[in-house]
Order: sequence, then structure tokens, then C-alpha cells
Amino acid sequence: MSEKILFVDDEPNILNAYQRQLRNRFQLTTALSGREGLEIIHKEGPFSVVVADMRMPEMDGIAFLEKVQEVAPDSVRLMLTGNADQQTAIDAVNKGNVFRFMTKPWPYELLVSTLEAAQNQYQLIHAEREILEGTLNGSIKLLLEILSIAVPRISDRAVTLRETAIGVAHAMQIFNTWELEAAAMLSHIAYITLPPETLAKTRSGEQVSEAERQIIDHLPETGHKLLANIPRLERVAKIVLYQDKNFDGSGVPLDAVSGEDIPIESRILKVLHNLKDLQEKDGLSTDKVLERMQENSGTYDPRVLQSVARHISSREDESSIPPYTEVSVSELRAGHVLASNVETENGLLLFTAGHNLSGAIVEKLINYHQIQKIREPIQVFVQRDL
Repeated sequence: MSEKILFVDDEPNILNAYQRQLRNRFQLTTALSGREGLEIIHKEGPFSVVVADMRMPEMDGIAFLEKVQEVAPDSVRLMLTGNADQQTAIDAVNKGNVFRFMTKPWPYELLVSTLEAAQNQYQLIHAEREILEGTLNGSIKLLLEILSIAVPRISDRAVTLRETAIGVAHAMQIFNTWELEAAAMLSHIAYITLPPETLAKTRSGEQVSEAERQIIDHLPETGHKLLANIPRLERVAKIVLYQDKNFDGSGVPLDAVSGEDIPIESRILKVLHNLKDLQEKDGLSTDKVLERMQENSGTYDPRVLQSVARHISSREDESSIPPYTEVSVSELRAGHVLASNVETENGLLLFTAGHNLSGAIVEKLINYHQIQKIREPIQVFVQRDL
């Protein structure tokens, strides 16, 4: 099997015995403590199966597997112990969510069959995840196509937001970012519900009425309602719901949720949204805007602000303008980023430079070109397909 198995036990002789018995059938890695096991998972994971002894100093098997469930939820967890009391078994199942609980000594045949069953369970989890993510990604892509047509400026901003959010999450040692990425891309999906005249005002920066301001302020709640109807996007919908919530609990939605109870992904999006808004409004540098934001006690999670500052600082030296290429309308592809405005031969502006082209936008331009000619060539940056 290509999937790796991690054994954690504080007795070196037992780990050596596992290596001798199983190395010809499984790819094994061993650790002498729960702390070492977590470090190995972080550096060498993923592991299909994690096997832990119950009685270990500092961190027992139950506490270790509970941590494994947090950092590597797909890994199938097994408990191995010489203590077969009922309470230990109950705690292992309830807290560590173990797949099997077995007592020492394990007969070789039973150990092998249990490990194989655990690996089969891991494969089933991944097969289901692939099907689920394929379906969800299709749904998300459709929503993004609609958003890119209805509100191109917001759609372009979502792409940058996603990439920055991933970097910030990694700086905070958060590596399971799928829900954060989806929430970043769909954070403004509710803009498609705005009346055309209100939407036009948001595009131009024109002042909106009090009634329109109320609608805009509650867009996260509208976005939550739209996304909550899609199976398995419930947590993404919750992230979108709380993306404007202040760390002290004030703001929308009007409930008692505050501090660490606000999803960490929402806290990240809150900082990144406001950072971009203040940059566009005041024309200040990133450092100056972050200084201002740090002065607003209660608005932002201080830990997120620090991570954003670290991430942006680390990437400043890496930023550069990529070379562009010139293409015809028929050569446009999803993933291209416009390096110049797209205009008709009569001078009508269709899309501005910086717009990230989706498949739907490409089709729209090709169809438009057949009716009213678009000025060619078009300058584009080539970006990976999203």
C-alpha cells in the first residue's frame, strides 16, 4: 500500500517490533510521544492510519488522537492499549473518534487485518470526498460565473482575496483551507441580489440612500441564506454570515457571538475586506492602513492582524509584474487576466484591465465579437485556471 501508517508508543522495543513485523506489508513511521507524533504529521503527513498507545507520559493516547482529529481529520485512528477498562474505551471512541479499539497483545493476523480495514476506510473517505468536492466545485464555479457577469469588479477582487486568505491561514498554521477559499470566492455572492440602480452606485462610488445602506449592510445575511441551501456548504455559509462581525461581538449579524466563537475564517475575511476598502478609500500604504486598524480595539482579532502583516511583509519582495501576451478574441481562455482594457472598434468599453476572465466571460466576448467587432489584439497575463 502507498498510504503511510504512523505508530505512536513510548516504548522503543514495541515500535521496533512493529517495524520488524509489518515493514514488508505497510509503509510505517514511528514516534515515541504524542508531541513527536503531531510534529511528524505536520512535516510528513498525510497518514492514512494513526495508531496510538493509550498509556504515554505527558500526552496520553486519547488526548493525542483528539489532536489528530483536529489537524488531520481524514486519518483513520486506532487505539492500542494493555488497559481494557470500559471507560477508556468509551473515552477513546467519544473523544478520539477511533475506528477500532484493541487490547495488547494483538495477534499478528488481527493486527494486519485491522490495519487493512483502516486503510480501506481511508480510501472510502477520500473517494467520497472527491465526489463531494467535484459536485461542490461545480456548484461554486457556476455561482462564480454568474457573479463575474453580474459584478465583474467584485469577482476580480474575490480572486485576489482568496490567494491572500490562503497565505494568511498558512501563516496561522491553518492548512485545511478549502472552506476559507470557498467563502472568500463567494463572500460577495449576495451582490447579485442588489437592484440594478444600487449596484451601479456601488460600482461608481456614488452615495447610496439610507434604505440602500441597510440592504448593503445585511448582504452577508443574504449570502448566508443563498449558500445555506446548498448541501455541505453550511459552514461556508456561516463563514460568509460572520465576515463583517466585529471581534467584540458588535455589528452584523445582531447576535451574541463574539471573539473566538466567530469562525476564524470569518475573522480573516473581516481583516482582508476592511484592509482593501481602506486602501481604496484613502490611498494609503498597506502598513499605514494596518496601523490604523490596530488602533480600532474590538474590531479585529489581534492575532489575525499580526498574521496579515507578516504575510504581506513576506511577499513584498516577491511581487513583480508578469509579462503579457497579445491574443485575438478567439484565443481568449478562462484564467487569462486582462493587461489592457477590452473595447469595441467604436470605443465602447466592455471590460477594464485587471479583470480575470471566466469561461462565461470568454463566451460572452466571443459572441459579442460576432455582432459588434472588438478591437484586437487584446493584451493578457496568463494565470492558472481557477
